[in-house]
Amino acid sequence: MKNKGFYILSFLLVLALGFGCDAPARQDKGTDGFIEGTTRFVVDESFAPIVDEEAYVFKALYNKAKPQFINTSERNALNLFLTDSIRIAILARNLRPDEQKLLKSKTLTAEINLFAYDAVTLIVNKESADTITSAGEIKKMLNGQTKTDRNIVFDNPNSSITRYLKEFSGNQTLQQKNIYALKSNVEVIKYVSEHKDAIGFVSFTWLNDPDKSYADLVGKVKIVGVSNESYKEDTKTCFKPSQTTLALKQYPLIRPLYIINSTGRTGLGTGFAAFLASERGQRIILRSGILPDSIPPREVIMGK
Repeated sequence: MKNKGFYILSFLLVLALGFGCDAPARQDKGTDGFIEGTTRFVVDESFAPIVDEEAYVFKALYNKAKPQFINTSERNALNLFLTDSIRIAILARNLRPDEQKLLKSKTLTAEINLFAYDAVTLIVNKESADTITSAGEIKKMLNGQTKTDRNIVFDNPNSSITRYLKEFSGNQTLQQKNIYALKSNVEVIKYVSEHKDAIGFVSFTWLNDPDKSYADLVGKVKIVGVSNESYKEDTKTCFKPSQTTLALKQYPLIRPLYIINSTGRTGLGTGFAAFLASERGQRIILRSGILPDSIPPREVIMGK
């Protein structure tokens, strides 16, 4: 009970410091509270593992809280969020000006909070000779400017990874004959594990501590290091995703993760956002291998 009270107090402090935005003109009529009741969250499925971990601990700490997490593609998540079907979204990008304008037209205000940074990760088969590439070569590959018979795969056409790769390459189509969209990150890992010449793009959250249901597949792929021409201190070294390379912006394929709440009230959406921002929530992210928005301090006990 003492720990529980401590985290509730921490949440309230987080709210006072970082969540004190003006209340929107319109509120929904949910019955959930800060750490109790039921409400729905729509989650970008491309980084579902870290949200699942956070949700597991949150619900274990607060057994009166019954949040419902709906995993789907980024495009579908945004559709649900912007049409008022679900008022809390966990996404791999911020809202665009036109999307914020749409919310305002409905007298809604979005409370937007960054909580972590993820890496879009390049993987190949364990038996592939490829171990390194460059950001420039990835752009050429996605734009069909390199001659290769290798299949390039990512999760699905409506995913945030697909959208990210389009923006990264400057190509809004990705219709080359050797580029394929599958259905999920796990399917990408499975495909690459079974095809020696395949190249896959997945969220790092699926690779660092895989669930036992697909851990064997992860063991059959390897991560490719990527050099970053934009990192002026070192344009030639190839970096793999890690908390260090994300924090220093050495790894080039990095994306922020947000929780966005338009309920206009202090309910489970605010409570879960505060938990993500709390020391415990950030430590869960730290253990997952991706980069927390604020790295928790490390306690060192000195001997006598």
